[in-house]
Amino acid sequence: METRIEAILFDWGGVLIDNPAPGLMSYCAETLGVSVADYTRAHNACGEGFQKGSISEEAFWRRVCERLGCPTPKQASLWGRAFREIYSPREEVFALARRLRQRGYKTSLLSNTEAPAMEFFLELRYDAFDAATFSCAEGVAKPERAIYEVAAGKLGAAMAECVLLDDRIDFVEGARAAGMKGIVYESLDQVTRDLAAMGVCVK
Repeated sequence: METRIEAILFDWGGVLIDNPAPGLMSYCAETLGVSVADYTRAHNACGEGFQKGSISEEAFWRRVCERLGCPTPKQASLWGRAFREIYSPREEVFALARRLRQRGYKTSLLSNTEAPAMEFFLELRYDAFDAATFSCAEGVAKPERAIYEVAAGKLGAAMAECVLLDDRIDFVEGARAAGMKGIVYESLDQVTRDLAAMGVCVK
């Protein structure tokens, strides 16, 4: 007998909000006075520790700017400012999360993100989620098995009772490998149909 879905976990960037990466890369590149391509390469080389919370934002910028040969930013939190500037929520997906929660499902955010973005999320005080799991707070990131286990644990749900909605197939595959179900997010209509096919009451 198929295990009933009890919990739905939502990715943040690319699902609940428009993918922030392009805007973040552009904003930070412009602030530092470098090309988007150069900034993106430096960011990708230095970003893992920042995303997993093992280095501070200050240390992240020191490493990035050393690679770029430019001064470190004067802002207290350039990343936090950039994230706030480009933040574009998809209200219809937040509405889906609220509706599922009202119907008795456990709902959660599960995001690979940095501390300034996490702080912004917490400031917004969304009412759609029972829990939130951030890579920067846990020291692990999707698609590592441990972050899925942490997220399920916060909801008090068995892995097989959880389904992750994520726009990245590697993160969905990580969830499946950890024992969850997973849906690659393409559109609200598509993900609603896929949840219904799993027996989730979405209407």
